Amino acid sequence: MEAIRTRPAVTELRLSAFTSHRGAAFPLGPITLFTGASGSGKTTALRAYESLARLGAGASLRDVFPDPVACVPERAAADAQGRRGFRIGCTVDGPAGPVQLDIAVQAEPELRIVGERLTSGGQTLLTTALRDPGRRTVQAAWHTAGAVPVTRAPLPDDRLSTALLPLRVAGRTEGQLQVLAAAEQTVVALRSVFVCDPQPQLMRQPVAVGKGRLRRGCENLAAVLDRTRDQSVARHDRLAAAARAGCAGPVTELAVERLADGTVRALLARDTSGARAATPVERLGEGELRYLALALVLLTGPGVLAMDQAVELPPELRSLTVLADGFDRSLDRRQARELLSLAAAVCAEGHLRLVGAVGDASYARGAAGVTVVDLDP
Repeated sequence: MEAIRTRPAVTELRLSAFTSHRGAAFPLGPITLFTGASGSGKTTALRAYESLARLGAGASLRDVFPDPVACVPERAAADAQGRRGFRIGCTVDGPAGPVQLDIAVQAEPELRIVGERLTSGGQTLLTTALRDPGRRTVQAAWHTAGAVPVTRAPLPDDRLSTALLPLRVAGRTEGQLQVLAAAEQTVVALRSVFVCDPQPQLMRQPVAVGKGRLRRGCENLAAVLDRTRDQSVARHDRLAAAARAGCAGPVTELAVERLADGTVRALLARDTSGARAATPVERLGEGELRYLALALVLLTGPGVLAMDQAVELPPELRSLTVLADGFDRSLDRRQARELLSLAAAVCAEGHLRLVGAVGDASYARGAAGVTVVDLDP
């Protein structure tokens, strides 16, 4: 249980000023489902989380926000210099205790980070500020607590400074070690994210055999199953059990067939009236395909998913957060309940967390370990 408690995890998402959200703070548990009417900001919340995750992994602002003006709150007026922007942040719990990260991004006239703050226990560990608009840097100051209480240095204005600190802080003083622990905890939690949005229209075709990891749209599901089904019999058995619970007919097995042209396709083996048959997954409905893909994601790990891996951490400290917009899209109520039950069982093991957006959360309210964030007024 100790290893479970010390895995870094994002426990709050803050949208101080981001598209339709102002002054919003959302608690995040082992399973968090955002719900609300169309336009209430469910997808926006997940997009903000993904943006923080990509910044934590070292991506540039331009890569993360290709249309930054769209992130500026509606009706936000420019200041006297014509500047407009947005602010997002999060809290990360872990061995270093709760750590808060907040960033302010200027979208106009130039995209840049104009302010960043990393705090823990009421103490400011890192601040950045734009001192000279003519330079593509911010002035960073981080806690040292040595002969010099604060270290100052210019850092790029298009990267998250928190992610750069492990390369800049020596770790010789108690203060530097505190800064390093907080920064590393934050970066590890943010980068341990897999964004999943299965695309049934892309999952219906056989795919080439390969060693690639499962992609965001899950279009290469059959190839991943072909590669991993013998690596963990217990995991494959759990996936087959999930298929039986969420797919029509008496499913007996989830199999893979290699075709003459070198491609593979996934099959559902069924036993109907004593006769065995195999249904290629391309014949399944959208709900069944999305259900199978999400079940595979929940039951697998970073080594199988196309995501950044914290390989420098021991396995007992590694974690995975799945971001699933439209978690219940195309699913019937039975499938949604079964998938949530599977998620609850996996998340209870401590190494996985789920943040999703759903149209209807009535089946999830009151469920153990599930936080429902209702965005309706």
